Amino acid sequence: MVHRKSYLGLMMIAVLSLMPLSAQAISLEEAKQQGLVGERLDGYLGIVGASSPDVVTLVKAINNARRSEYQRIAAQNGQNISVIEKLAAEKAYAKTGRGLYVQDPSGGWHKQ
Repeated sequence: MVHRKSYLGLMMIAVLSLMPLSAQAISLEEAKQQGLVGERLDGYLGIVGASSPDVVTLVKAINNARRSEYQRIAAQNGQNISVIEKLAAEKAYAKTGRGLYVQDPSGGWHKQ
């Protein structure tokens, strides 16, 4: 006889294993490697082409965290946040690996 709790646990595992991978959250590194996101000229992350709700959520969360950090650094150094954003964009571009997307001056996307 299978205990009810065990049965429910097995059913949950079965249901979760049948869920499509796209329903699971994506990491920043995965999104970059898949060409879904890239570094923008303003120091924030941008969506390259079509996106999923997971990618939109990821980009919003990362950009909110970046904005908070840029504001903190700007206040600490008596600078306008736009100065910090520009410096952050330069650093992000320098750290972006080959084959990953960055925004060009016209607003388009190209691979490093």
